[in-house]
Amino acid sequence: MSGSGYDAVVDVDDEGDLGHTDLQEDLEFHNSNFTETGPGARKPGGGSGLPLPATASSSSGKRFLWSMSFYAQFFDVDTSSVLTRCWAALYPRANFLDVLEGNPDLYGPFWIATTVVFILFLGGTISQYLATTGQEPFAYDFTLLSGAAGLIYGYTLVIPVVLYVALRYFGSEAANLLECWALYGYSNLIWVPVALISWSSIDILNWVFVAVGLGMSVTFLLRNLYPVLSATDRQTSKVLLVVVVALHFALALTIKFLFFAHSSPINKKPVEGGEGQ
Repeated sequence: MSGSGYDAVVDVDDEGDLGHTDLQEDLEFHNSNFTETGPGARKPGGGSGLPLPATASSSSGKRFLWSMSFYAQFFDVDTSSVLTRCWAALYPRANFLDVLEGNPDLYGPFWIATTVVFILFLGGTISQYLATTGQEPFAYDFTLLSGAAGLIYGYTLVIPVVLYVALRYFGSEAANLLECWALYGYSNLIWVPVALISWSSIDILNWVFVAVGLGMSVTFLLRNLYPVLSATDRQTSKVLLVVVVALHFALALTIKFLFFAHSSPINKKPVEGGEGQ
């Protein structure tokens, strides 16, 4: 019975006569404290001390680029967390990296960027419609959609990668690519209301709206990137700060001139039949 975790205790008479032993009264079972010390022994304590089976080796914890589980880990966030992060991006009261709580996501940045793309297309289309009303039949220009997608997705995807590589090159150990993507992704949220109200034909209002969007988004970026940028030497951090501001300023100007200006090169259409206006 020792193999099953029990040992047998038999009381033997003084005369040593096993033949008169009453097994019903004298045979008792006790919990065994037997521990195996051989090479194939298992450690007690449930699963915590057991070795992994051969079929469940370290591959069960690996996530490969071609597997859905690899990408799913970047979208492991609930709606409440996304809304909290959106609010923190619009009204920053604490460091956004603290709001992320070590779990930066790509779910919010992806849908924010997608929303900005479609609203830029909508706002640019309305702006184009107001500029051509009464002149000719209106036709949708889907180059606005492709232009918005290339601008917003490209900026949100590429710039954080460049910034991350630069930070790592200059010795910043605090740099994290996912956090950079999250910062730039959530900073795009301000362009949603800006795009909704910037279709007006009053150009000075468009400038004011875009300037407000630029100021809020670049302040959000600098406030949260500064601790990471300052991990490099002083001169390098200054250069990187200037580059971040310059690139964001270029984004704002591109949005203004391509989508909210009647003289936009995207809005210009070839004149048919050689007729001018």
